[in-house]
Amino acid sequence: MIARPATPAARIVAALDTQDRAQAAAWARALAGRIGVAKVGLELFAAAGPAAVAAVRESGLPVFLDLKLYDIPNTVAGAVRSAAGLGVAMLTVHAAGGRAMVAAAREAAETAGADRPMILAVTVLTSLTAADLAATGVEDAPASQVLRLARLAIAAGADGLVCSPLEVAPLRAALGRSVPLVVPGIRPVGSRADDQARVTTPEEAVAAGADWLVIGRPITRAPDPAAAADAIAASLR
Repeated sequence: MIARPATPAARIVAALDTQDRAQAAAWARALAGRIGVAKVGLELFAAAGPAAVAAVRESGLPVFLDLKLYDIPNTVAGAVRSAAGLGVAMLTVHAAGGRAMVAAAREAAETAGADRPMILAVTVLTSLTAADLAATGVEDAPASQVLRLARLAIAAGADGLVCSPLEVAPLRAALGRSVPLVVPGIRPVGSRADDQARVTTPEEAVAAGADWLVIGRPITRAPDPAAAADAIAASLR
């Protein structure tokens, strides 16, 4: 299973959000040695499937397959076994799928042995506000819901959590340093928030206790993605 990052550059997870497998592979090649992990998300996987994972892995970067699996336990377990066979280093499931689903995901991952993917439980999407949660019937504030789902997921066997940077400090206070935290919603100074609602800078997220920082458009839409990644890594030293 992938080790927690030991250098500033290793903290960076570049989200390769495109439908173009060749573009994703080109980004991965350009970023190899400058970041820690490349993320294949729903957009790329829906367009190119397992071939996208294979293309990105050719760069030598570990792959974070971010599919946010959410289904009955048996179906999620089958999907995890399939994903593990692709050689990915990280894989997401939704904590809201419940204890049995998260446990089934972890058990399925174990069948891949020592090189199994890290099972990451997504808590509350970074695009959601308190009003958005209330519209779905969740009256608690995002931080409270994140903590509830985090405790459920870790108890069920998740290896780590995905949360917005605003929940990193509360999770560290409640769960300690042992739980890996993968944090999207990262925007360097001067970047647009886009569709993210709960964001901070890379420096703020690391200071709060984040392990990996998921960063997409500020890197991939930059004129020079490699230089953008280098600048973010330098800001964390």
